[in-house]
Amino acid sequence: MKINKVLSLKVFAGLLLTLSLASCSKSNGTSKATGWKINDNKGGFQYNAKYKKQATPPGMIAIEGGSFTMGKVADDIMHDWNNSPTQQHVQSFYMDETEVTNMMYAEYLFWLKSVFPPSDESYMHIYEGALPDTLVWRNRLGYNETMTNNYLRHPAYGQYPVVGVNWLQAEEFSKWRTDRVNERLLEESGYLKRDSKITEDRDGQSFNTEAYLNSPSSVFGGDQDVVLRKERGRGNEGEGRNVYAQRTTGILLPEYRLPTEAEWEYAAMAMNGIREYNLYKGKKKYPWNGQYTRSNKRANRGQQLANFKQGRGDYGGIAGWPDDGADITNQVKSYPPNDFGLYDMAGNVAEWVADVYRPIVDDEANDFNYYRGNMFMKNAINPDGTIQIVSKENIVYDTLSNGKIMARNFPGKVAQVAVDDNETYLRYNFNKSDNRDYRDGDLASTRNYRNQESESNQPRMYDSPIHSISVDSLNRMVKEIDRTTKRTTLVNNDARVYKGGSWRDRAYWLDPATRRYYPQDMATDYIGFRCAMSKVGPKENKRKVRG
Repeated sequence: MKINKVLSLKVFAGLLLTLSLASCSKSNGTSKATGWKINDNKGGFQYNAKYKKQATPPGMIAIEGGSFTMGKVADDIMHDWNNSPTQQHVQSFYMDETEVTNMMYAEYLFWLKSVFPPSDESYMHIYEGALPDTLVWRNRLGYNETMTNNYLRHPAYGQYPVVGVNWLQAEEFSKWRTDRVNERLLEESGYLKRDSKITEDRDGQSFNTEAYLNSPSSVFGGDQDVVLRKERGRGNEGEGRNVYAQRTTGILLPEYRLPTEAEWEYAAMAMNGIREYNLYKGKKKYPWNGQYTRSNKRANRGQQLANFKQGRGDYGGIAGWPDDGADITNQVKSYPPNDFGLYDMAGNVAEWVADVYRPIVDDEANDFNYYRGNMFMKNAINPDGTIQIVSKENIVYDTLSNGKIMARNFPGKVAQVAVDDNETYLRYNFNKSDNRDYRDGDLASTRNYRNQESESNQPRMYDSPIHSISVDSLNRMVKEIDRTTKRTTLVNNDARVYKGGSWRDRAYWLDPATRRYYPQDMATDYIGFRCAMSKVGPKENKRKVRG
């Protein structure tokens, strides 16, 4: 009996040792290409085999991608034939749970003012160029000075969606957000000095994700007391190797950005709420289920499910019975979310999306992650082979058509240039940097297409107004409005799509399929935005059992 017990204990111990060795072998692993050990402490090839999945970014919701019918599937009472239905597929992505709020944007302004003080002449236009246009609230026949003076700054409006932000400003906010989130992740992982983001004197130096990945020692002005390295593996002499974080580390998140029109419409419609297996059960008119804008639930029966204009002179109902609880914008999360968990995908404020506007969606050219607006860029390289980092001396400012001056590359960022023949030679998927005009599809509708020339001496697809801004001999800005009556359209490569109804709109515009456009350098009191982020890895987080 004792012998059997001893044998049993030995067998059990042997099993434990085998499992332990198997576990070690699995964690270290061997290459299926060479048989060499991976992640050996003595050195060699190092790979993050423990990476599981992308972390959900702050303030965002995971949206599982799929196929859907983009565009108007019901009768279009407005006869707005720019939203004909097309079958599209979008990859999984993340989207902000709510619109970007005044408080979120105020944090951005605070950071810009702290790192690039406007008192420094070199930085003056960085902060000013990011400020929302608070004058959008003014109306010739209305008293709205309270919103003009208070809406952006007063804490009473802190959780209200930011407005007065043009498309370009929304894009810059998204880039800033990318860097701040990745800066925090690197700090928490020990690759940046703890609390340096608020305790160090920046003097115009900041963290940029692309700069860190290409030249870690260049961020924060090359301050090696802030940019840290961690031991990973060992070198040939058995000493620990100090390395920076890389894409292969798996810490850094992809970029925040504006959602594409296809992504926004897919997320707003949330067809998963009426899905059965691999089919949709019917159609949806709004982000919520049903064909009406009012709730039928007993607790709030009769109240509106979104913030919009019910009729002439009716922005929120009568005193004592507010249908939607608001007359202008409303605090985010004031209305039920859709089936994806997203708030205010109809009403409150309309939202910028990434796309350049065209009257058609060219699904014949592409039906996967559709997006019009690609301008392929690459990092600028110095003559010595190093990447070109924007400095205080070479900030590039853009003068917009309305005279506003904006910085498009802050100090610390990597300078960008258009791709050239080295990237486009013998390629079939793209052959130039700027693809906004690709397959516009309406050459025949423009009678004098070949005779119209822009400032760059290139044919213009659309005969839109050409406003000009110049500087005279006394360094004064001269603005000239194109007042010709021969122009036939407002569509050009600077017209961006915005989606969703707003507090100023009738119910027709609450349909996610409706689409409108606005100049990218102009702002209103009814257009805001929210950010999106691509998902890396599998389409779905949890594999579903399929019979």
